[in-house]
Amino acid sequence: MFTGLVEKIGTVTAVVEQDSSQSGGNGWTITIGDAADILDDCHIGDSIAVNGTCLTVTEFDRDTFKVGVAPESLRRTNLGDLKVGSKVNMERAMDSKKRFGGHMVQGHVDAAVTVVSVTPEENSLWFKFHTDDKDMMRFIIPKGFITLDGTSLTVCDVDDAAQTFTIMMIAHTQQHVVMPLRKIGDKVNVEVDMLAKYALKSLQGAIMESDGLQALVKRAIA
Repeated sequence: MFTGLVEKIGTVTAVVEQDSSQSGGNGWTITIGDAADILDDCHIGDSIAVNGTCLTVTEFDRDTFKVGVAPESLRRTNLGDLKVGSKVNMERAMDSKKRFGGHMVQGHVDAAVTVVSVTPEENSLWFKFHTDDKDMMRFIIPKGFITLDGTSLTVCDVDDAAQTFTIMMIAHTQQHVVMPLRKIGDKVNVEVDMLAKYALKSLQGAIMESDGLQALVKRAIA
């Protein structure tokens, strides 16, 4: 579990599609540097969110760590677009002893959305995103939580018909996350509010049970 409060911006130092080393397991691996600040308590097997994607540390030293990326993660996220030199958001799993300042984030990316526009207003930036996943729009509401590349943010405007939504980013956040580096057409990882997903599934279940009971009553009366 994460909070969506990015701890550090890291730099990709290696991307290997078929890593044959013991820590690579013949799969896709990414090694990330500039990470010393978040590795002082690291252990093999720990979870670190990279651009909002919960990944498992398979190898680390003082300044870098390696993670494996499963095919499903490559399909749903922007991790497959990373190259040596790419900047990424990083957050360790939640520490119960710290203040919970963001929102509950699983690190399970729902989809990657596309940057449509970037518009400055005073010292803040407006970002507009488009999603091809119409179903995901059900979970995106004005003033609701959303996680973008691992950053906990507040949704501003939503256009369900156009399948777009916006966020505004203050100057402080711009200095500590990768979003200001994004350009029109870039992909950004999205995790919608998990509580909204649970609420919808519970509601759907209640409706189906209600419909089923009504059908049984109608058949009994007939």
